[in-house]
Amino acid sequence: MEASLIGTDSVQFIVVKIGTEQYGIDIKYVDNIVRMQKITRVPKIQSYVKGVINLRGEVVAVMSLRLKMNLPADVFTNSTRIIILKLGQQSEVGIIVDEVKEVVTLETSEIEKTFHDMKEEKATYISGIGQHNGELISLLDMSIVMAEKEKD
Repeated sequence: MEASLIGTDSVQFIVVKIGTEQYGIDIKYVDNIVRMQKITRVPKIQSYVKGVINLRGEVVAVMSLRLKMNLPADVFTNSTRIIILKLGQQSEVGIIVDEVKEVVTLETSEIEKTFHDMKEEKATYISGIGQHNGELISLLDMSIVMAEKEKD
């Protein structure tokens, strides 16, 4: 199911912090990383969508990864960033992260697949666990994270 790993020996991930946890986002989805800016609220949308921003003349929806994963609400700091993602034919979407740490290259041998029978909802957003410099990085499955359905 991990199309990005087929036929390659390594994958690059942008490592971000959300709370105390480290998450990896496959770099092929990342279009841009911007500083936190004013987000315009939009009425009657999912609770995890914070609103929209104007990015070089384009309106981009911005969502809170924390709220989507049922974590405590965002606290904005100087390290807070919006990662602009491009998934296939869909329009760009921004996700709020607490901090962007680094870009890492993981060999497929450094990635453990996760089991989807985990009880926690956020576990379904994780495609694997990477190991880098003795630290664990939860690798986000962006196609599932970006899926529109909200589980209530």
